[in-house]
Amino acid sequence: MSDEPQPQPQQPRKGRAPGKPQAAAAPGGTAGGKAAGRADSTAGAGAGSRTGSPARGRTGGRAGGRPPRTGWRRLVPTRRMVLGTFLGTGLVLVGGFLLGYHLVQIPAANALATQQANVYLYADGTVIARDGEINRENITLPQISEDAQHAILAAEDRDFYTESAVDPQAMIRAAWNTATGKGKQSGSTITQQYVKNYYLRQEQTVTRKVKEFFISIKLDREQSKDDILEGYLNTSFFGRGAYGIQAAAHAYYDMDASELDAGRAAYLASLLNAPSQYDVITHPENRRSVENRWNYVLDGMVDEGWLSESERAGMKFPTPKETTHSTGMSGQRGYIVNIVKKYLTDNDIVDEASLDTGGYRITTTLHKDKQDAFVDAVNDNLMDRLDPENREVDTYVRAGGASVDPKTGKVVALYNGIDYVKQYTPNATRRDFQVGSAFKPFVFTSAVENRSRTQDGRRITPTTRYDGTSERPVQGWPGDRYAPENEDHRDYGDITVREATDKSVNAVYAQMAVDVGPDNVRRTAIALGLSKDTPSLDDAGPSIALGVATASVLDMAEAYATLANHGKHGAYTMVEEVTHGSKTIALPERRTRQAVSRNAADTTTAVLRGVVENGTATAAQTSGRPAAGKTGTAEEDTAAWFAGYTPDLATVVAVMGQDPVTAGHKSLYGAMGLPRVNGGGAPAEIWGQYTHDALEGDPVQAFNLRLQPDAFASQPPPADSSTGPSSSGDPTGGGSDAPGDEDTGSRTPDDTGAPTGNTPADGGSEGGATGGTTGGEGATTGGETGTGDGSPDGPGSESGSGSGSGSGSGGGSGDDFNGDDRTRRPGSLTGTITQPARRIW
Repeated sequence: MSDEPQPQPQQPRKGRAPGKPQAAAAPGGTAGGKAAGRADSTAGAGAGSRTGSPARGRTGGRAGGRPPRTGWRRLVPTRRMVLGTFLGTGLVLVGGFLLGYHLVQIPAANALATQQANVYLYADGTVIARDGEINRENITLPQISEDAQHAILAAEDRDFYTESAVDPQAMIRAAWNTATGKGKQSGSTITQQYVKNYYLRQEQTVTRKVKEFFISIKLDREQSKDDILEGYLNTSFFGRGAYGIQAAAHAYYDMDASELDAGRAAYLASLLNAPSQYDVITHPENRRSVENRWNYVLDGMVDEGWLSESERAGMKFPTPKETTHSTGMSGQRGYIVNIVKKYLTDNDIVDEASLDTGGYRITTTLHKDKQDAFVDAVNDNLMDRLDPENREVDTYVRAGGASVDPKTGKVVALYNGIDYVKQYTPNATRRDFQVGSAFKPFVFTSAVENRSRTQDGRRITPTTRYDGTSERPVQGWPGDRYAPENEDHRDYGDITVREATDKSVNAVYAQMAVDVGPDNVRRTAIALGLSKDTPSLDDAGPSIALGVATASVLDMAEAYATLANHGKHGAYTMVEEVTHGSKTIALPERRTRQAVSRNAADTTTAVLRGVVENGTATAAQTSGRPAAGKTGTAEEDTAAWFAGYTPDLATVVAVMGQDPVTAGHKSLYGAMGLPRVNGGGAPAEIWGQYTHDALEGDPVQAFNLRLQPDAFASQPPPADSSTGPSSSGDPTGGGSDAPGDEDTGSRTPDDTGAPTGNTPADGGSEGGATGGTTGGEGATTGGETGTGDGSPDGPGSESGSGSGSGSGSGGGSGDDFNGDDRTRRPGSLTGTITQPARRIW
């Protein structure tokens, strides 16, 4: 008997059948082939060896199953799990679809027939307009040209006639693009858009989208494609208050929808993408985007075989008409409604979709009496003097105006055109006419604010002398030669800044712009209230002083209101209150800041008083109020401006020339039977009458000014008056004080009418001056008195009796000082300018 251990009988595991005996091993190999690989290990036999282990048959191991899933394999779903999940999800979706289809019914028409009106009110609660009178005319599909039908399909849904009512793939793609920041998209078919317009509301919610989905499917089964397309074309919004293709055809091209050709139809189809922004008349800055969309629509028509390539090749963009037919918004009402709506959306108070649903009650800041006074002033001084039947140039005349309360920033009146339904473009907010010399005060304000000096080192004040020779090249400008001509090519020789402002001398202000630095001038203009996006404001060089920028009338009114408010700026506001049902909509808080120092703003005001008293704007004296302002004329007399203010009201008026057919700018030579139209004519006359009537009954207020120290002290002429200031110096302006340039005491310059001022010693304030003019040819502003403590809001800062003399004292910190004001020396002129020889306010 062998001494080797004998194998012990293996007891079968509980619950498992014993495996089959292992086959004999083949020589040099493993017995059983694949069976050996599936052998079950037996305790004590072979110590883990696969040979000698019973095989894993269906009766052994895991009852003949696969090996247990271990590690990462346990996380991978089996085919049974995938199949079960797929079938379960499918059953849920089918069940959900059937349930939704059963529950969601086609509702009664909602659309615009049941839409509420938005009510626009004056500040006193008087109704301005209701925009609920919908401009829409329903027509049948045969009354719409095939080109118009095809253009809409090319723009919105090219597969409309062959696809189902909904396109899940497009919806998923649109949702993905929106989520990944590629733009907000709807992915809706024309059927879905029609359902949203006609049956549902505009809110962007999941519930609304679900209803839209099921109603679209049902509608597609109950109505023909032609019926759905007809309904869509009659309910879509195209801008200009036009709902439906028929109203849009009249609003933009003054024709029936049956007359629309491919080019015009493609433009109307483009509007559906952005009705408010794609009107190229009101938003010429978006023309490139509009034309890109227009080309996309036409190319789609060619691709679908709806337009021949030869017809497409010869097409030019069809600019829409400026005029429209009446939509219940005649007179100033339509302008106001559209401007206020834009204000609400631009300031995120109410979005456009919500406004379209209606039901809002909007109280504006506009005063009905002032609004009426503005219309009367324009009619009396401009419109009633036109003879369009006998003078073609009179057909070009347009007018725009805006009036702002300087203390509150509230817009109290607007003038936009003779009638919204005749001249659609709002002239108060358009930004395409040069402001001309009305921009010059911003240059001088910047000079004081930045302590700027001439090229030969003299401090710029109202009495700084410049060479006013017409077409004299500016000095110190590193760019191309610039030599602007004065009006009528007049030469003035050595002339003070104040006189150059009175006479609007281009040569002086172009040089001053270089002395200050065009970038500094631009920053000051923006700080005062011009939009940073004002066309031609950037990179203008010395020409910035001549007003090449094309700010709107309302922009200019905001900037001049800042000067009137002693340099404090706050964005204008047009809305007092917005309610929707019982809910009051929150309005943005208006914030103010000291945009420029009070010295800079008030010294500018003192200079601009002279323009009204003995400069180019004497017509504005009809206001019967202390007034400051500046005239302006655009290049080739395409526009004439007057921008002015009293202590209570800042108002800007512009008369513009525009071809009523092409919308191109036109010169105003010969308008009203006059050789030319300039800012001192109709614009100043309108301003004077309006200001008088708008403030009638209010107490007369005098300007209370704190000026740049020694603002009216005489200065020597330029070093070389024949060539102007020396070319030496910093061309960017804003240089530091030159040695020896100090305020030396009280001065009364010859022939300037400058007041005599006395300022306390160090520690005193700019408000502690007394001054009086002596009359004479150069005598300037009159009737202000003021005292101050050296801070913007210190004691006495708003005092003023209008007695023709001024006095004051103070010991403030002098935080309001700017530049040379940091050193308070005897002789600094500080407050009141009087003019008993002309008029006492």
